[in-house]
Amino acid sequence: MSEQETYDVEQVQRKWLPVWEELQPFRADDDSPREKRYALTMFPYPSGDLHMGHAEVTALHDVIARYWWQRGYEVLNPMGWDSFGLPAENAAIRNDEHPATYTYANIETQYDSFKHYGISFDWSRRLHTSDPEYYRWTQWLFLKFRERGLAYRKNSPVNWCPNDQTVLANEQVVDGKCERCGAEVTKRELTQWYFKITEYAQELLDCLDDLEPTWPARVVTAQRNWIGRSEGAHVDFRVEGRDEPVTVYTTRPDTLYGATFMVVAADAKLAAELVSEEQRPALEDYLTEVRKATEVDRLSTDRPKTGVFLGVHAVNPVNGERIPVWAADYVLADYGTGAIMAVPAHDQRDLDFAKKFGLPVRRVVDTGEDNPEETYVATTRDGVYVNSGPLDGITDKGTGIHTIVEQLEAAGTGRGTVNFRLRDWLLSRQRYWGVPIPIVHCERDGEVPVPYDQLPLELPELRGADLKPKGVSPLAAAEDWVNVECPTCGGPAKRDSDTMDTFVDSSWYFLRYCSPDYTEGPFDVEKAKAWMPADIYVGGVEHAVLHLLYARFFTKVLRDMGMLDVGEPFAAQLNQGFVINRGKKMSKSLGNGVNLGEQLAEFGVDAVRLTLVFAGPPEDDIDWAEMSPAGSLRFLQRAWRLSGDVTSPAGTAADGGDVALRRITARTVHDAAELVEAYRFNVMIARVMELVNATRKAIDSGCGPADPAVREAAEAVAILLSLVAPYTAEEMWARLGHQPTVARAGWPAVDPALLVEESVTAVVQIQGKVKARLEVAPDISEADLEQLAMADPGVVKAIDGRPVRKVIVRAPKLVNVVV
Repeated sequence: MSEQETYDVEQVQRKWLPVWEELQPFRADDDSPREKRYALTMFPYPSGDLHMGHAEVTALHDVIARYWWQRGYEVLNPMGWDSFGLPAENAAIRNDEHPATYTYANIETQYDSFKHYGISFDWSRRLHTSDPEYYRWTQWLFLKFRERGLAYRKNSPVNWCPNDQTVLANEQVVDGKCERCGAEVTKRELTQWYFKITEYAQELLDCLDDLEPTWPARVVTAQRNWIGRSEGAHVDFRVEGRDEPVTVYTTRPDTLYGATFMVVAADAKLAAELVSEEQRPALEDYLTEVRKATEVDRLSTDRPKTGVFLGVHAVNPVNGERIPVWAADYVLADYGTGAIMAVPAHDQRDLDFAKKFGLPVRRVVDTGEDNPEETYVATTRDGVYVNSGPLDGITDKGTGIHTIVEQLEAAGTGRGTVNFRLRDWLLSRQRYWGVPIPIVHCERDGEVPVPYDQLPLELPELRGADLKPKGVSPLAAAEDWVNVECPTCGGPAKRDSDTMDTFVDSSWYFLRYCSPDYTEGPFDVEKAKAWMPADIYVGGVEHAVLHLLYARFFTKVLRDMGMLDVGEPFAAQLNQGFVINRGKKMSKSLGNGVNLGEQLAEFGVDAVRLTLVFAGPPEDDIDWAEMSPAGSLRFLQRAWRLSGDVTSPAGTAADGGDVALRRITARTVHDAAELVEAYRFNVMIARVMELVNATRKAIDSGCGPADPAVREAAEAVAILLSLVAPYTAEEMWARLGHQPTVARAGWPAVDPALLVEESVTAVVQIQGKVKARLEVAPDISEADLEQLAMADPGVVKAIDGRPVRKVIVRAPKLVNVVV
């Protein structure tokens, strides 16, 4: 009989799936007296069936959730679908079907696959962000944010994806490209809705200190960099022919004496306001060229500098010097006021611009390097101030900044300030498949909110309509839906035809899980307070800024609204790596895709799950070409056979069983808990494999299948394997005489006395090579261990009379002899 025949994977899966369906072992009880734990994983887009990435992240996540159940916690482990948004809509357009039809069909496919995959989700809390019952409350939150001044509409330059024909938030532009489709992003002037996330910039930054011990370092760093706090000054420059001064933000106000010209973003409104009539045609011609470049191109340091003189001059407020005002593309319209003071001696881009157009260069910090006026190499280090009036001779940068800020404030021409790189969150989208913005536009009353009792404002079906992106939302053409009476005056009005960014939906879904059927608000406040924050959040590092920052913002606002007790949504976070193949990301074009369904059919759910978890630390990438699901299956078969070999009845006390095996079992269980809590799941599995081998060896060497220690070991294997291989573990548990389900069996008890080592193997090395192994007491002193080592015949022979220069002792495990 072959190994495959001894353990029928398909039969075991068919057997246990309906049992779990009936028992519902993972349904969280809000009223349970047990301590609560909230295990959260990022919910998927329903753009097809599950793939290897889903398989990896949910397998890793499930180790933690199932471990918490075994440790006696009441665990909330929900799942839903982020079912609005561009991926689903674009796929539906490609397949010539309605987004709802496409989306909900894929949800059902993924739902069936998740159940087959054996993840311990509480399916009673399932949600879809595209359900009116859900997005009613997304709209409710939007209106509440607006009442607090945190949602507003303004006209400004925005990121525009020409492929998806919609605006993008700054966070959705990666290296100048749309993070959804990869198209080059351009700029447009549009009136759009924003969330005022900058109101919380400082708190979002400060709270990262608290998250640092439990969040991945690269995520914390990414958020710090994105928020981008800097201290500097706002400086007012008077400009000819203009009543209002032009204000610039600078982190180096101490270099103001070196500001020899000003640069305005060519596409900023300010440039059009400042330009002289004589120079206006030149600016318009230049703008035509500027709009062809991406933001990444414009910020490139090695790109040739271009610009146009605006025909006006400004006055440097510290020395009264008249300086020219230029427009250029290396300054961006949405940075500060869209204008900078140029200090070419100490900024290379300014210096390159000055060199190109013959503008003055004045050194104001002598760093000891060659003069930039002669070398055209900017100096950026600290040094002694020169050519700087009252700053001359000062050597401390902090003192220089403080002195100049005091001078500006005394003259009323500037003030010290804090600036952030973070910009307000642009949430409007010119697409159909999203949450309708609950605002009506009336000529008389302006922006009028849809009354709360009329929510949800539902999407019209628009079946048969052309949903392809055209630059405006398809909703704009739905006249029966767009044209309405104003809720305030009853006159003719129009609904806002944009929809919300899908990141709005995912910024609060974890709160809805706490009470998914609640009808009096977005969530039951008391239940959210009981479960939040999520104790662990497992998902991809690609959301390090986007989703995580927005979710943190929402949580802080809801706390300030009195709806939450916490200001951070996720107490700890775990990022998984990518599943690649043959050293590269999987793709159809490379022909290296791995079909999850085929892997599950060939090796079974447990073998695939075990392979993914055993591959390495969770954060590391997994190259599937180097993995062995067949080897995982063989191990599971060995573990399964153990359960059939046990002959002692269920409930047999382990006392009196083989002590050596009991010690191995106790140590494995003890270490497994520490390893899971440290996210070292792969090492935990290695220890279980060692226990299986030790148990088989004990049986074969005379311990016998009736020994209570064998049953104790086999039961421990079943419980530990339940974290990773639920079907195999459940079958083992039944063969061992227990009722289902092993997932709620409870963590094996460990006798502390069995963890005390009777002896330890001490290694003796000479010149780094092992020459002896000694069995010694765990509490042996360094002196006694050295004496034993030096008296060992093998060590004496290896030294061979040579002088011993040094003996390094690390009791009780190492002696290193240097001769």
